[in-house]
Amino acid sequence: MIALVSDIHGNLPALRAVLEKADQLGCEKIISLGDITGYYAQSVECLDLLLERNAIQLTGNHDYYLVNGLSCPRSQTVSDLIEFQRKIMTSKHIEYLKTLNPRFDDGEKTFVHGGWNDPLEEYLYRVSENKLCSQSRLFFSGHTHVQFIARFSDKIYCNPGSVGQPRDGDARAAFATLEGTNIALYRVEYDIDETVHAMIAAGFTNSKLWEGLYIGAQIGGRVDNIIVE
Repeated sequence: MIALVSDIHGNLPALRAVLEKADQLGCEKIISLGDITGYYAQSVECLDLLLERNAIQLTGNHDYYLVNGLSCPRSQTVSDLIEFQRKIMTSKHIEYLKTLNPRFDDGEKTFVHGGWNDPLEEYLYRVSENKLCSQSRLFFSGHTHVQFIARFSDKIYCNPGSVGQPRDGDARAAFATLEGTNIALYRVEYDIDETVHAMIAAGFTNSKLWEGLYIGAQIGGRVDNIIVE
């Protein structure tokens, strides 16, 4: 059984809760669909935890910005948070993140951070069978922070949701499991206050950075969903 995680974004309490649940379920492997860095204060600890678990890791857009000295083209707030994380990462962490790719293929399974047209930046808010590349049967992506599964005639698409910043109106950390071709979705409660305290300890004082965690929304309060076409 494989645990599929995505969009951890430096939220260590959420990641710990998810991994504890994954262990209870008997997961033997972890695949992370990217964005281990980003919004919250403990990306280094999250990365170390996945390295200890020998997780297969993809790069996400936040990770890509961080290691390539880039800013987020959509948000100054995100750019400021990435700059903070760039400062706390060691050269070892940076060099490791540089080795990651945004896509991983394994037989009939394919995994990306974003989408198949753009594995880093494409948001799959609308999913249809013809949007999924033809050579695989099982498709997994993150990036939207919305937990979702759709079964088509010959293909299955799954977004495991976000560990660190769910945006689907459910504040619990999200992940999925894969065993053969069987996919299951899970939600896990975690101590959001602990995540907030870590942000404050790191010097952040703007509560807008974490208010959305309590309602399962992105910064600013927007809640998203995915539509099957």
